[in-house]
Amino acid sequence: MMKRVLTLEQAKAVAAAAETFADSHNFKVVIAVVDDGGHLLYLQRDHEAQFGSVEVAIGKACSAVAFRRPTAAWEERLKEGRYAYLMMPGLVGLQGGVPLKIGGQVVGGIGVSGVTSQDDERIALAGADRLLTITEGNEA
Repeated sequence: MMKRVLTLEQAKAVAAAAETFADSHNFKVVIAVVDDGGHLLYLQRDHEAQFGSVEVAIGKACSAVAFRRPTAAWEERLKEGRYAYLMMPGLVGLQGGVPLKIGGQVVGGIGVSGVTSQDDERIALAGADRLLTITEGNEA
């Protein structure tokens, strides 16, 4: 099987789709896109977003890649009182981190921070959906 990679162009398209969703709801957020090793490919911060959200967004994206699942899964476990998960290195237990996939392979992650974790998740999913559209539809 050939290894797929997330290109900078794709990362920008993912972030743009997330930004469009955020803007449509007047959300001021930070959007981070990382590759499959958790290395930052693209970051954007609305000028009104709190700067503390920069590291949180990157952490959410990295956590989604490292554990190959949305960070929402961890938030649910923490709500159940399973606090031992907080000891897992690299885990961010807040919604808003989503793995990015091409052809079923995790190629990166998107993390969003700046509003409620539920809204961060909705924004991240809008970005992830865009990657599916451009890779499955063979758009540029």
